[in-house]
Amino acid sequence: MQNQSRNIVFTTISIDTETAKLVEKICKRYSLKKSEVVKLAFRYIDNASINPTDAPESVKSELAKINKRQDDIIRFIRSYEEDKLNPMVHTTHSIASRFEKVVKELCELVNSQIVNSQELQDNALKKISEAFSQHAGVINNQSKQISSLSQVQQRDNKKLVQLISLYSELATCGVMDGKRKENLKAEINNLIDNP
Repeated sequence: MQNQSRNIVFTTISIDTETAKLVEKICKRYSLKKSEVVKLAFRYIDNASINPTDAPESVKSELAKINKRQDDIIRFIRSYEEDKLNPMVHTTHSIASRFEKVVKELCELVNSQIVNSQELQDNALKKISEAFSQHAGVINNQSKQISSLSQVQQRDNKKLVQLISLYSELATCGVMDGKRKENLKAEINNLIDNP
């Protein structure tokens, strides 16, 4: 029989009554059609590479085989643990213990070096402090001299600004500002002559 809409050729197979009941039971349980159950069952057998003629005699014997395989795996794991993992753990522990001991020794060494370094720094700072205190008087005198020179410089800068301002005013005076020019010249000469 050929279905025109899907272009799938269907065939029929004959099964006994017991198998038909099993197929119907599976169809009801999973809400499938008979053709879908058969299709899925054969696909499962093919994907799992199961030989249908080598069906197990009982589930218990298959479970016993699985349990034996699990026991073999557990024995392998225990053997591997005893032969490989435990020695690695012991070696790692001994390395960690040595490392901890070395770190403690290095910490003690570093701490002693820090203490020595601090003592040397304290001595150096004392010597520097003594040298600074000796030079403090000289620096204070120079500071006073610099301060007085700074005041003189500020006074001279003010005079210079005034002179520039006066020369600027003088430059802007016109021809008619003769009296103003004379006053500005007198102020300029007065600023230059007075220290």
